[in-house]
Amino acid sequence: MLFEVWAPEAARVALWADGRTQAMERDPVRADWWRSEAPATDGTRYGFSLDGGPVLPDPRARRLPDGPDGPGAVVDFSRLAPRHDWPGRPLPGAVLYELHVGTFTPEGTFDAAAGRLPHLAALGITHVELMPVCPFPGRHGWGYDGVAPWAVHEPYGGPAGLMRFVDAAHGLGLGVVLDVVHNHLGPSGNHLPAYGPYFTDTHHTPWGAAVNLDAPGSAEVRAYLTGSALAWLRDYGLDGLRLDAVHALADTGPKHFLAELSAAVDALAARLGRPLFLIAESDLNDPITTTPREAGGLGVHAQWNDDFHHALHTLLTGESGGYYADFAADPAHALAKTLRGGFFHDGGHSSFRGRPHGHPLDPRTTPAHRLLGYAQTHDQVGNRALGDRLSARLSPGLLACAATLVLCAPFTPMLFMGEEWGARTPWQYFTDHQDPRLAEAVRTGRRREFAAHGWPAEEIPDPQDPATHDRSRLDWSEPVREPHAALLAWHRRLIALRHAEPALTDPAWAYGALAVTPGGAVSFRRGPLLVAVNTGDRPARLAVGRPACGEVLAAWRPVDLPGADGVLTLPPESAAVLRCADRLRAPAAGVTLEGA
Repeated sequence: MLFEVWAPEAARVALWADGRTQAMERDPVRADWWRSEAPATDGTRYGFSLDGGPVLPDPRARRLPDGPDGPGAVVDFSRLAPRHDWPGRPLPGAVLYELHVGTFTPEGTFDAAAGRLPHLAALGITHVELMPVCPFPGRHGWGYDGVAPWAVHEPYGGPAGLMRFVDAAHGLGLGVVLDVVHNHLGPSGNHLPAYGPYFTDTHHTPWGAAVNLDAPGSAEVRAYLTGSALAWLRDYGLDGLRLDAVHALADTGPKHFLAELSAAVDALAARLGRPLFLIAESDLNDPITTTPREAGGLGVHAQWNDDFHHALHTLLTGESGGYYADFAADPAHALAKTLRGGFFHDGGHSSFRGRPHGHPLDPRTTPAHRLLGYAQTHDQVGNRALGDRLSARLSPGLLACAATLVLCAPFTPMLFMGEEWGARTPWQYFTDHQDPRLAEAVRTGRRREFAAHGWPAEEIPDPQDPATHDRSRLDWSEPVREPHAALLAWHRRLIALRHAEPALTDPAWAYGALAVTPGGAVSFRRGPLLVAVNTGDRPARLAVGRPACGEVLAAWRPVDLPGADGVLTLPPESAAVLRCADRLRAPAAGVTLEGA
């Protein structure tokens, strides 16, 4: 077997494989690469010694059976061949479901998670989005402290476990998306700096020195990250990647790393003959992220839309602290603006940032599916002081309203695990750092952060306490109990409508009518469908025009069809979807509240 490694600063490199050490030779073609042939089979342990130093894991190791500080292990992917042929599943028309392998089930493994996939298939999900699965020190963590971008966390089941999970999902018609982190590596177990200039002080990020995308040696670093991304899609049969915090990718080179990556992914999709896609998390509110490369953009296929989340969250909860302040000034207006054009921050002043923020998105040239819409994510739940979900504060009716707006808006919808039944379990920030000093720094840092916002330190869960992780696991006895069962049925009904009604997945941002009020009523038309939501505590009267709607397709609480006056009365904290005439003789006149 041929072993290769990039080590531009080493004078000599040795290969260690199953207890035997041999010198490596410089590659005659590729500068700063070293190579050596040695016997190896699936499972062979190996690593590299630089200039007589300790054996380090291969930066491209596909498996780290003893964790990030141990040697790598050879993976023979021919032994992991999937059972199911998979033609792929594109992003347009998708319904995504974000889950964390370690807390999705009590066992916290790929195999246990695979056992729950029939639930997601019955729900109507099209793609499972896994939070990061790269190795990190310890057993429990969110995964964003991973240190080996080519490998799979062993406690979850390693490469074989991931392959079984993906194959099981494909067998049920589910695509799989993986969250990958290119903007930083974790603070413990990162051996890349020993090999070469993987990081640079040219730029700084919240995690320290930036990943080297534009300084000397950056060509190999870019190839390292791109190669990792393609390996996930090619070798495991994944359908897409979610790219963490791309705004932290500092790159001043002639071609941005994201454009290079998206071109490589599109080329791989053409070779494999199945759709592949990238979804960015970006704080920039810049349409260039998802603008096609041929039009001067970066060519990422979609991005998370936090503006929609923030507007919806403030409308439902009334929260106004931190970044919610800009939206809480007029939540109804903010929600309407995101429904019409995606971004709320589109160049205007942001009070939270103290400056203008964002760029306008043109709905005429941007298909709506390029933005993901959601009411909850791992960030928006887990980064709260107590990791409390919306279900900790909202009634089942308001949770049904949130689901209606997420699943009937023009965006690509995404749910966070357990959201579909209103899970009451929190999802908190948990770690398992093996370095005592790092563990204490994380513990005190988190408590200090929330103390600045008025939280008593003793109320903030200790990330290192195993109980914090255990509290965050889903309770699978909930879905069969009320009110969880009703919420689950509601999500199933809405997702079924999304799949059955072309108007709900129309990539155009066209609305027959869009009306909102400060009282919390929202209505809009998608083709022949009327989507109506009342988050207020009083009945809402919606003027839907004539001829009136003729069929109630879904209703959280019983509603009557609009009368001859074309007015629909919607109970408090409820939602409905109705089939109406394709064209109204009188336009929707807005929404009023009874007694207002």
